Amino acid sequence: MKLEVGLFILRVYLGFAFFMHGLAKFQGGVGNTASWFDSIGLPGFAAYIVAAVELVGGLLLIVGFGTRYISALFFIILLVATLKVKLSSGFMGNGQGSGFELDLAYAVMAIFFVFYPASSLSLESKIGNKGRE
Repeated sequence: MKLEVGLFILRVYLGFAFFMHGLAKFQGGVGNTASWFDSIGLPGFAAYIVAAVELVGGLLLIVGFGTRYISALFFIILLVATLKVKLSSGFMGNGQGSGFELDLAYAVMAIFFVFYPASSLSLESKIGNKGRE
């Protein structure tokens, strides 16, 4: 049961962190994020997709529904963010911007939930979605 509680805390934190990032994008105007995406060579419309995945996916991860799929999407978002934005700053940052250490930590958490079976402390375990193993 200690493992289940630890996984629950980790899953809820990761979901909360992504939810807050998605919420910030919507509160700040997703159009601003879309413009920034354009400026770094990503299609602007992707900002709307990323913001929605972060917001809705964060909530779904908190309750433990679709954990494997949401975590895979989070991993992809983090991979693109690291390669496109943070990699040039290095692991710890370069004095002009933060590095990719936090992004990598979140990516490791996300990929863990892609491979780890459903927790008994999740909504998906309560509604019969036990086919994750």
